[in-house]
Amino acid sequence: MIRSMTAFGNARTDLEQGTLALELRSVNSRFLDLYFRLPDELRHVETPLRELLTASLARGKVEIRVSYTRNASTDLSKLDPEWLESLAEQLQAARRIVPDIAPPRLVELFNWPGQRGSDALDPQIWGAACLQAAQQALTQLQEGREREGERLAGMMRECADGVARIVDTVQTHLPQLLADHRDKLAAKLRESVESAFPGGFTHISGAELTERLSQEANLFALRIDVAEELSRLRSHLEELRHLLTDGGGKSTGGKKNAGSAGKRLDFLFQEMNREANTLGSKAGSMEVTRAAMDLKLLIEQMREQAQNIE
Repeated sequence: MIRSMTAFGNARTDLEQGTLALELRSVNSRFLDLYFRLPDELRHVETPLRELLTASLARGKVEIRVSYTRNASTDLSKLDPEWLESLAEQLQAARRIVPDIAPPRLVELFNWPGQRGSDALDPQIWGAACLQAAQQALTQLQEGREREGERLAGMMRECADGVARIVDTVQTHLPQLLADHRDKLAAKLRESVESAFPGGFTHISGAELTERLSQEANLFALRIDVAEELSRLRSHLEELRHLLTDGGGKSTGGKKNAGSAGKRLDFLFQEMNREANTLGSKAGSMEVTRAAMDLKLLIEQMREQAQNIE
């Protein structure tokens, strides 16, 4: 399945001591870049979080933000009077030197780092809660990536249909283009002969005229032969539809390798753009020139969408 790299996921876990909240934000990136915003008390969770995310995500700049709040009622019942007296004495000592020091607020006392060793965050409990929230947020993130990816795939399919129509039109137009060129060449040759030899074609035989026209028409046909370019464009369109449906994954040992669709699409659109450029350089009429320009426009639109594919 095609996935976008832009999505958001969040989750929260309620504990007896408080609540933990986790957010995942993902945007475009050539590789997988993880940026952690963790409280110091939960810094030990970074490694398992990194392992969880790298096992599921292939590309994208992902920001992981974790915060927590402690239940005031729990903290209030466990405030240590001796610790408060010690803090008050230290505050008075500090005011003798800096008189205008403001006293700490009650909420700051509840969350004072290290003020009660028995009430510190339990690494095992809060770490497990963090991983649980991360798994829920990751599921939400992946669902959002898939929805956005399907929308992008739909837009690229529409552009691919437009490319297919242009290719068919050019293919259909080529025989008429050759016939029109032969007629123009015959008319120009008649004008040249009449100008050089007034009185008609008495100085050139019909066989010679036919042979000359045939040679010029063949040279023109070779010069504007775009059958190979059109064939390759059709092949690229077939590969594009396969990638948009299958996501570019290949089975290896029973496990599907996903995550390379975006890079494959980018390479595919480079190849398609090369064929469109060649088609434009070989254009033998204004219609084919316009077709090549329209092809490049559609390919560029698809390439822009593919920049957001994982």
